[in-house]
Amino acid sequence: MLARDGQNVRSNNACEPTSGTWTSAYNGQQLTDPSAIDIDHMVPLANAWRSGANKWDDQRREQFANDMQLPQLVAVDASSNRSKGDQDPSQWKPERANWCSYATSWITVKHSYDLTITEPEQKALQEMLATCG
Repeated sequence: MLARDGQNVRSNNACEPTSGTWTSAYNGQQLTDPSAIDIDHMVPLANAWRSGANKWDDQRREQFANDMQLPQLVAVDASSNRSKGDQDPSQWKPERANWCSYATSWITVKHSYDLTITEPEQKALQEMLATCG
């Protein structure tokens, strides 16, 4: 993930990033210390569970938790990740400048995995999508 989402990433012999530059998907903060970065689940695992993942088999859950094709796993600053927790967009939003990309990614993941959304979640996503384009 760090190699995918970073720029000029250098790694040691154990494939651990030692340097590079990353931009937090939630606030645009530029990060240069790999240890200051969290890999966040765009749609938190607990939220997915409440939205239909509780009916999945273990293989589907593992696929969801480790999906690097969709915008499900994103590099973010640790502070944003901790404040987000397992909340949905009606409870937590990134900085306004990131609303469009966040809402688009959230919807892409939820739709791709046939996960449900709540009415407050839908309202928050619509508000965030209104900032696109």
